Amino acid sequence: MIKKVLSVIAMSLVAVMSFGQLRLRPDNIEEIVKAMTDEEIASLLVGSKEPEFYFFEGTAAGVRGIPRLGIPATISCDGPAGLHFYPLRDNSDDTFYCTAFPVGTLSASSWDPDLMELMAGAMGDEVHEYGVDMFLGPGMNIHRSPLCGRNFEYFSEDPVLSGRMAAAYVRGIQNNGVTATVKHYAANNQETNRTENDARIDQRALREIYLKNFEIAIKEGHPGALMASYNKLNGEYVQQSFDLLTTVLRDEWGYDGVVLTDHGAKEGTVKAAKAGCDLMQPGNEEELERMLDAVKKGTITRAELERNARHVLRYIVSTPRFQEYKFSNDPDLKSHAELARKVAGESIVMLKNEGGTLPLRAGAKLAVYGVGSEDFVAVGIGSGHVVAKHVANMRESLTDAGFELNQDLAGYYKAYVELDHATKRVAGAMDWLMYESWGYGKKVSEPDVPLNQLPQQAAEADVAIVVISRDAGEGNDRSMIDDYELTARDRKLIRLVSDEYHAKGKKVVVILNIGGVIESVSWKNLVDAILLPWQPGQEGAYAVADVLTGKVNPSGKLTMTFPVDALDHPSSANFPAFPQRGESEEGLRKNIDYTEYAEGIWVGYRHFTTREVPVSYPFGYGLSYTTFQYSKPVVKATADGFTASVTVTNTGSVAGKEVVEVYVSAPSGGLEKPSRELKAFGKTKSLAPGESQSLSFTVPAFDLASFNEAVSAWETAAGKYQVHFGSSVEDIRATGSFKVKKARFWEVHNVL
Repeated sequence: MIKKVLSVIAMSLVAVMSFGQLRLRPDNIEEIVKAMTDEEIASLLVGSKEPEFYFFEGTAAGVRGIPRLGIPATISCDGPAGLHFYPLRDNSDDTFYCTAFPVGTLSASSWDPDLMELMAGAMGDEVHEYGVDMFLGPGMNIHRSPLCGRNFEYFSEDPVLSGRMAAAYVRGIQNNGVTATVKHYAANNQETNRTENDARIDQRALREIYLKNFEIAIKEGHPGALMASYNKLNGEYVQQSFDLLTTVLRDEWGYDGVVLTDHGAKEGTVKAAKAGCDLMQPGNEEELERMLDAVKKGTITRAELERNARHVLRYIVSTPRFQEYKFSNDPDLKSHAELARKVAGESIVMLKNEGGTLPLRAGAKLAVYGVGSEDFVAVGIGSGHVVAKHVANMRESLTDAGFELNQDLAGYYKAYVELDHATKRVAGAMDWLMYESWGYGKKVSEPDVPLNQLPQQAAEADVAIVVISRDAGEGNDRSMIDDYELTARDRKLIRLVSDEYHAKGKKVVVILNIGGVIESVSWKNLVDAILLPWQPGQEGAYAVADVLTGKVNPSGKLTMTFPVDALDHPSSANFPAFPQRGESEEGLRKNIDYTEYAEGIWVGYRHFTTREVPVSYPFGYGLSYTTFQYSKPVVKATADGFTASVTVTNTGSVAGKEVVEVYVSAPSGGLEKPSRELKAFGKTKSLAPGESQSLSFTVPAFDLASFNEAVSAWETAAGKYQVHFGSSVEDIRATGSFKVKKARFWEVHNVL
């Protein structure tokens, strides 16, 4: 059957030459759908990894073309920190590098949708110029636990921040005439058994936390594609959930793009298609056989096939390939690298700056410790990895910034990393470039501290810099021991360096080159300053140097909480990386087949602020080289919610930007609510000392609503609401209030 179908499609090339042949146009999709044979329509809905359908190696998947009807094959590639594909091609001697932009945790730390859109616009240009039609990003799942291995790809623990940054990202990608794909819809909050795990979540938590960010991204960003995640949700595979893919996504939210599977091949192909999953990715012949067999038996209707085909064809007519765009294979990587550096610099979070340690004096003598000084981590592992031509390290960036480095120490780490990589290349059973294109094997373990040289290094240097680095990757969650918590070597390095330098009256700065939240309480008081650049892309080391010199005033804010202990997160009771610290492995099993989201809506700061649980660094936190004063708060009720404004004044001595976070506290009575929830945010321009700027916000009544499971409706209670203007969730600088005179309700389907 399959060979026959492919043969028919291949032979249709000849039919294209026929006079008056019907061919796809943006205005005749319905006519094309009706003209398709059952075999053709089924083939359109099942992707392929065959060479004739995906053009070059490293493509994530292809949509099969139908030449008889003028339907071209199109291709997608992974993201979301930049294009991910294998950089060599059979028909060229060139190496096709891409720009490794900052990962989601860092770019979202800018709290600047305009900057996010600008960065995504550069990504979209590379998608366009490399001949790719669909980009598989942004990733935007909620940071339920700091131990999710894929958090580096995602934005935040808060759905409003996540949704609005994702919407900006989508707009930037799609400004280039290519398609963005929001993923992974939905509740893909752990990597352990991600293809089969059943996320068991109550309706309120689903609606308010795990779906709300997607709802915002879809309504404000209008992505052309959405990827359904592997996992189950309340007993049913997401890819096969009519409630999720049709009732909520299309009927309630008005989504009109294409829905595709995450890249697997589940046996429920037909159920997925009936549920509203339009495109099986990457697709295989077994799935095509299932679809054709279902058509023959009548277990899927022609109407259902045509519905899905319309969505796929709307995507196809929007693609550069359909429009016969002559892509250059030569995007402007130089300007994109400059933008990646700018975004990283604007997003870096300064966690500590005791006694004005930073910025550093020009020309200072530095001793830089940690393997991350040489092996700087740009992005994470897996489909989110990007093959850049060069990833800058701290040795290069600090030297270029005019600092004088201890050459013996720099040489020690350089030689150690080169030996490690050389050993892996020799031992590797596969092509090293292919191996590195997924990020595997690149990260180098921390060597022992060269103790015998430490006293002399401290005597000669002005400042010590310690780089703590962590990799993270798709397919595995993080461990508590030696990942979330510092390793024994990390602890030893920080302790010995701090003791030696402080004994000589000198400062110690820590750079956290990490993919996810780490424990910080046990060591942060040992050092003088801490910068958090996450995994900042290929130019990230230069962005760190820009902040260290004061060329860039840090203005990033945390998009997730740094707890005192990971166990303080209520999700820890039901997460596969727990129990740890000597407890039995037997305990892991309860979170493998299914995971109870027993914490409900109490995710991240909602839990910590409401329950008054101490944290190391709160949501929204970040320091600056200057200071800001908030004044003139104005809050007014409107017919549909409220408006608010506040004036921010730079009261310090250097120019800088400030993020204003708008939190709302609901009146008591009705549903139990967090003590405050983020409802809006904005970032000032760069304010000169003494300069002020007024920021304004509009929040509709629907955005104040909580989900009432008892009546399956969104509900905004009547009463007095407090509005808090904060520099973090715990640092409220100004307040106001407004009243909702009458409760409002928005009924939705009682599903999920």
